[in-house]
Amino acid sequence: MKKVDHPASKRFKEAKKKIDPKQTYSIAEAMDLAKATSTVKFDAGVEVHVKLGINPKKSEQQVRSSTTLPHGTGKTVKVAVITDNSDQQKAAKSAGADLVGEADLIEEIKKGKIDFDVLVATPSTMKLLAPVAKILGPKGLMPNPKDGTVTQNISEAVANLKKGKVGFKNDDSGNLHVMIGRVSFDQEKLLENFSTLMDSINKAKPSSAKGNYIKGVNLSTTMGPGIKIDLSK
Repeated sequence: MKKVDHPASKRFKEAKKKIDPKQTYSIAEAMDLAKATSTVKFDAGVEVHVKLGINPKKSEQQVRSSTTLPHGTGKTVKVAVITDNSDQQKAAKSAGADLVGEADLIEEIKKGKIDFDVLVATPSTMKLLAPVAKILGPKGLMPNPKDGTVTQNISEAVANLKKGKVGFKNDDSGNLHVMIGRVSFDQEKLLENFSTLMDSINKAKPSSAKGNYIKGVNLSTTMGPGIKIDLSK
């Protein structure tokens, strides 16, 4: 029986033909190709994938930080806040937090009800999160001072997240994966977001990392083919 390709896989194969896998492109060329090869019927995300020259098994070489993209990601971020201070709870709500609480919110997390994309906490409430660390950790939702999600300035943290702050952390293979916008964004906005992200990644270089820190950068859209970028261009 002859195998028939799904329409989506057909579109992907056609899109992939537009990209030379042996060639590297300037970031501007890659942006144009990413838009041209987006195969989905919704406003796809534009994602940057960075291969780092670090040893991910060494704790001192972990890369974790955050940056506020000047044009946001185009994604609505649901922010939850845990604080034991009533004034900070009010400030969080005023800044646009979607969920605000303390023990009540932790109980919801214990039940597996995680209706948020980012969790912000004050230093004094971190000990309360210990029982749910095993739930939040694997999902990348455990608050951390390195990416600004453990802070006394709750209102500023929430406002930045709503404006387009993104966190990044290397995976077990030493790679970063960060969304920098949507296919519908004009090229100038995507380029500015890309530049801001790369500056932040360079600043986050561990002092113990030797040799070539950024080994490779690829650009892709949601379910789209990867495009190799030559940063020297």
